[in-house]
Amino acid sequence: MDVSVVQELANRVKMNIQKVMVGKDKSIDQILVAMIASGHVLLEDVPGTGKTLLAKSMAKSLSCSFNRIQFTPDLLPTDVTGLNFYSQKESDFIFKKGPIFSNIILADEVNRATPRTQSSLLECMEEKQVTIDGETKQLEEPFMIIATQNPVENQGTFPLPEAQLDRFLIKLDLGYPSKEEGIAILKRFKENNPIETISSVATTEDVIAAQKLFTSVYISDDLLEYMLTIVEETRHHPEIELGISPRGSQALLKAVQAYAAINGRSYVIPDDIIEMLKPVVSHRMVLTHTAKYKKQDPGHVLDEILSTLTVPAESIETGMTSS
Repeated sequence: MDVSVVQELANRVKMNIQKVMVGKDKSIDQILVAMIASGHVLLEDVPGTGKTLLAKSMAKSLSCSFNRIQFTPDLLPTDVTGLNFYSQKESDFIFKKGPIFSNIILADEVNRATPRTQSSLLECMEEKQVTIDGETKQLEEPFMIIATQNPVENQGTFPLPEAQLDRFLIKLDLGYPSKEEGIAILKRFKENNPIETISSVATTEDVIAAQKLFTSVYISDDLLEYMLTIVEETRHHPEIELGISPRGSQALLKAVQAYAAINGRSYVIPDDIIEMLKPVVSHRMVLTHTAKYKKQDPGHVLDEILSTLTVPAESIETGMTSS
């Protein structure tokens, strides 16, 4: 397996996004992992931190079809998926595709839509298909949803339920830039918006090829056991009410394989698991009321779990591990 193909694709896209985004290298890597692993991304942060800009930069870097859906309380499920309407000219019902029929979807402010509309994404995200009036229609490949939401507003919002959150491979918090990064942002955007000047650097075929390659990345039995031990610990931890599900453990496996591939390795090392653990599983965990009262967060609990476990020793020559 030649993972250099995946690494080359990731580097091209990353360099293109960096023409717009300042100081978000780790977030860019994580969104690339989601793309390679055929997953979806939830960008959650306060307004103005670049969530929509990152999503649009990603879409423009790929020569894929792109649609933006602005989620609002009056948005209907059929506004997302499409509907059958009666055509007098054809004397028959005709299906009109909704914006979900695209390669990359920006679901902007997804938590502003009602639960009924939010649920219209469940089948799309998991099965990559839409069922309308009993007829199933496949979505285009590759298919990726990049959703954004604002965590600080409560009025007019509908928090995503656990079942919806579990469909996202990765959840990102961009955070505020440093002072130096802030100065660089002001200089970069002083005269014009750089996103208007970037063009696509990868084709649909490039993305599909990378999505087929990454699954061959080797992971040793010791590392699989290490991953599953972490998963088991979340299910029995006293401060966690709902631990990581089997779907969550599968998502973690895909993410670490994709992360290894974009870094040019055909095998997984322990650092890959540690690097991808929080972005992949934090939003899949529900803390107890006591932990929330103590203002604990899933990332802190995961750090506690990791501190109690022995990391498998790695053989640099082969990429194999041993206890």
